[in-house]
Amino acid sequence: MSIARLQKETLTNLPFYEERVDLACAFRWTARLNMHEAVANHFSLAVNEDGTQFLMNPNQVHFSRIKASDLLMIDANDPDTLTGPNAPDPTAWGLHGAIHRNVRHARCVMHVHSIHATVLASLADSRLPPIDQNSAMFFNRHVVDAHYGGLAFEEEGERCSQLLTDPKVKVMVMGNHGVLVIGDTVADAFNRMFYFERAAETYIKALWTGRPLRTLSDAIAEKTASEMDDYPGQAERHLSELKAILDEQEPVYRN
Repeated sequence: MSIARLQKETLTNLPFYEERVDLACAFRWTARLNMHEAVANHFSLAVNEDGTQFLMNPNQVHFSRIKASDLLMIDANDPDTLTGPNAPDPTAWGLHGAIHRNVRHARCVMHVHSIHATVLASLADSRLPPIDQNSAMFFNRHVVDAHYGGLAFEEEGERCSQLLTDPKVKVMVMGNHGVLVIGDTVADAFNRMFYFERAAETYIKALWTGRPLRTLSDAIAEKTASEMDDYPGQAERHLSELKAILDEQEPVYRN
């Protein structure tokens, strides 16, 4: 057996290998979109039934360099997590650990300081109004945390997790901070994060014009959001296409 084949088989035998590949793709594409921030920000994916064991990016590694084998396996119920030699970032542990402990339906959690979502988070009113199809996707499906209390260590993470108990709420605009998105899978969360940033960009640029906004009625906004909730396969296809591009251009992400 060739060394290359042996290495490939070793990688594919990693626990949760396909989930790792999906996450590695999401990290690298987020960097391509410039939605990351230096070596901060974090994604996580629950891998056991109650969601308390999860994969997460290693401490302060640039999103554009993360590979499938780099991802840490974290136990949200292990109080010694931060004392180990391969400990995650303390703020990642505080925020993601609390969410995976307390919000069972939050299988995948993505937190970024993307530019337009963070501009939205900096406004006195950080709600996203339904002014187009993309923003209507989030009607009655996002919440605003208006009580920023500093870096997301454990106390802040516990507080934030309580805002996500309604399964219908998939996005938390973290006031004075950024945005956090949850989903059933990596594809689901990444697709939602992508569209929320696009919707926030449209809204912010619409505000720049100083002209009155054409806001959808609550009925049409809810109808659109419900239709998008049930739209078949779009998130999975989105991530699949991104992986296909990375397979051609930088397949090392699968290692």
